[in-house]
Amino acid sequence: MSFLNLIRWKNLLMIAAVQLLIKYALLEPFGAQTSLDGFDIFLLVFATICIAAAGNVINDIYDIETDRINKPHRVIVGKSISKSTAFNLFITLNIIGVGTGFYLSHAVGKPAFFSVFIMISILLYVYATYLKRTLLIGNLVISFLVAMSLIIVAIFELLPVTTPENRTSQILFFKMIWDYALFAFSINFLREIAKDIEDINGDYSQGMNTLPIAIGRARSKNILAMLNFIPLAGIIYYLNASFYKQPYAVAYFLIFVVGPLIYITIKTFSAKNKADFSHLSSMYKWVMCFGMLSLLLYLFIL
Repeated sequence: MSFLNLIRWKNLLMIAAVQLLIKYALLEPFGAQTSLDGFDIFLLVFATICIAAAGNVINDIYDIETDRINKPHRVIVGKSISKSTAFNLFITLNIIGVGTGFYLSHAVGKPAFFSVFIMISILLYVYATYLKRTLLIGNLVISFLVAMSLIIVAIFELLPVTTPENRTSQILFFKMIWDYALFAFSINFLREIAKDIEDINGDYSQGMNTLPIAIGRARSKNILAMLNFIPLAGIIYYLNASFYKQPYAVAYFLIFVVGPLIYITIKTFSAKNKADFSHLSSMYKWVMCFGMLSLLLYLFIL
């Protein structure tokens, strides 16, 4: 369990599920021209979760002192798993993930796509060692990487087999995946700010420069509450543009995405302590989960 908790197995499971949903709930059922067969999509999922797991490990290695203050009951590196073992695990997971990405890039006839895996691996390391200490830059980078876990499916599935004849339909599918990636980016960015407010004490002790440290907890939570209206407006626009004739889809989004976001906004204004912001962080994760699961709707409404 220490190993599974170190690599954040629940988050990895969500990444794998979303990538498979894009493949089997969106692209395959609606006739998109795709380049990956069943084994290849497994390799893409495997490479992605290996690199993501490596990122989680290196993040924990550099967060030992911070976590001892913020989450003492969740500290793994230095307790259940030694720092040297964790670092070896980080190296091994990266080699496996990047190596799998190298093979897959050549398998689809696009060797240059290998650079995507290298970029993600490097960004995760730089985030853990430096960027997460900088004002908002770390939040933006990690949210970008979350979005990339969706976009990478479009890159490997759609681009290698896009031709002048099918370009219009391929672009349509790419835009649909892009919309979900944008949703993932925005919700994760808000969650990162909520986590920064939750972890302000430990972060301050380690000299970090997060938003709540820079401008204070009160101002940060007000900014967070106002930022919630951006994805809310985007989702309402998306519903109006894409699902206005699909009452079940509209009901799903209103109940499981829009409603919880409104609840989060109200709770943010009244949040005061660490437990309140921990609750908000969990709620953002649920919103993300239900947003991604909405990919299943396409099988029933289109």
